[in-house]
Amino acid sequence: MSSAPKPRALFGGALSAAVPLGATDISELREIPDNQEVFAHPHTDQSLIVELLEYQAQVADEDAARYHFEDLAGGNEALEPGAFEVSGVAALPRADLSLAECGCAWTLTGTQRVSKFNEEARNTVAVHLGLLRLPQFSTDVLVTFNDPQSISPDSSSASALETHREPWTPQDFQRLLRTLTLHDPGLFG
Repeated sequence: MSSAPKPRALFGGALSAAVPLGATDISELREIPDNQEVFAHPHTDQSLIVELLEYQAQVADEDAARYHFEDLAGGNEALEPGAFEVSGVAALPRADLSLAECGCAWTLTGTQRVSKFNEEARNTVAVHLGLLRLPQFSTDVLVTFNDPQSISPDSSSASALETHREPWTPQDFQRLLRTLTLHDPGLFG
């Protein structure tokens, strides 16, 4: 997207972040869990999710992104051999983040072979995951960018390929992750 988006209120204004321009707020279309904000690209099958999860104290910081990625793979029923792969994990300097309360942050890139709506057809999706750990609030903030790379012709998503214009980029994901800002700590209870 050419122009930089302005911060958008998340979780009733308790958080904000620069969500890409034109993103569809999925909560306007269907029920979304209270711990998630889900946005879809208007012309592709890409999505961005901001999720508040229970802080996993038993998981070392350097292993936490992989832990959440594997948990996500389980939720996507992508746990069989070869259905998910991590290609890289890196620490994200706190100085690069707007979320001052963050204890540490990590990014992970990987792929998952997933089906949509419990279909048989499997699509290969690049997953960019950002994890912001807030132990003082017993919360792990997970930001996920799902970017389909290969869509099965039998998938309900196959039609998205025909209108694939101006897709979101990893830079859009990074901007959202780096601009995430806390306005109301009461969000965490």
